[in-house]
Amino acid sequence: MSILHDLEATIQARKSADPNSSWTAKLLAKGPEKCAEKFGEEAIEALIEAVKGDTDKLASEGADVLYHFLVMLAARDVTLDAVLDELAKRQNISGLAEKAARPQT
Repeated sequence: MSILHDLEATIQARKSADPNSSWTAKLLAKGPEKCAEKFGEEAIEALIEAVKGDTDKLASEGADVLYHFLVMLAARDVTLDAVLDELAKRQNISGLAEKAARPQT
């Protein structure tokens, strides 16, 4: 198990918690769209810190991004392992080749 798997387990446990007692439960109760919106906000904050070059703040915002990404996944019942499996499929494949092999939309 990794720290991300531990965090995922905590988020899953909070799905049934009282939204008045848990930030995670409150986010999940607002629905997948709100979880996605919050993830986007955190991603933008990380981008700002990356551009500024503040590595400490970028690390902090990066932690927020990972947390909110896992909440967004949980809101749509997608597991961290599903994401990791997708990454494993792409391992040792050129990013250009992988992108070219995707169905065109």
